Amino acid sequence: MTDIPFLAELVDTAAKDGRAIEQLSLRHPLSLEEAYAVQRASIARRLERGECRVGMKMGFTSRAKMIQMGIDDMIWGRLTDAMRVEEGGSISLRRYVHPRAEPEVAFLLGRDLPRDVSPAEAVLAIAGVAPALEIIDSRYEAFKFSLADVVADNASSSGFVLGPWSSPAIELGNLGMLLEVDLKPVEIGSSAGILGHPLRSLVAAARMTADAGEPLRAGDVVMAGGATAAVALRPGMHVRVVVETLGRAAFRTEE
Repeated sequence: MTDIPFLAELVDTAAKDGRAIEQLSLRHPLSLEEAYAVQRASIARRLERGECRVGMKMGFTSRAKMIQMGIDDMIWGRLTDAMRVEEGGSISLRRYVHPRAEPEVAFLLGRDLPRDVSPAEAVLAIAGVAPALEIIDSRYEAFKFSLADVVADNASSSGFVLGPWSSPAIELGNLGMLLEVDLKPVEIGSSAGILGHPLRSLVAAARMTADAGEPLRAGDVVMAGGATAAVALRPGMHVRVVVETLGRAAFRTEE
């Protein structure tokens, strides 16, 4: 029988201390359902320490990534207030193991979102849309993991940066997105890289979180998923996303 609390403590401690651990699945084969149970229990430990849940993030939101991982659906993870990085602020890389950043679009919900919402209905629930950066970090040694390992590790989510909120009336289907390091382009993409349209990611988020008993509520932030490949972080970098129409969001890295 899988010891969910034990594995949750391993994952939580690794994230808290910025320390690599062995893949869980090497010694503890996990089903996807069990992996989500580990994630939920590990985040519960954070909430017990005083953190607050503020939303969720979507992962594997490109068809190519799904094929690569051998899955037919996205994955998701939870966001807490302690994961938010001030726009224009700095992070210490000592807190991370394999940190990377990827450009995203974020949604702010103005009302609850039911499980079976349509894209047209989802638009009506959005209070704002923002350019965003997600800081992802696998806590596993040698950056090796299975799908279940990733899910248990909060879908690799470690932090997020939000730019200015804009009107939800903006058409998001094909906005140019640029990921820069020290003002030099390193990745170029489009919001269409997020399931063809970021709204599809929001609709999927409503379904997946509701099925887990944590439906999306007014005030939640939803990170829609990476629009390009992620860039590995090292000390002394200025990382910025520039999204057509929406604006910019940035942070710096330190030792």
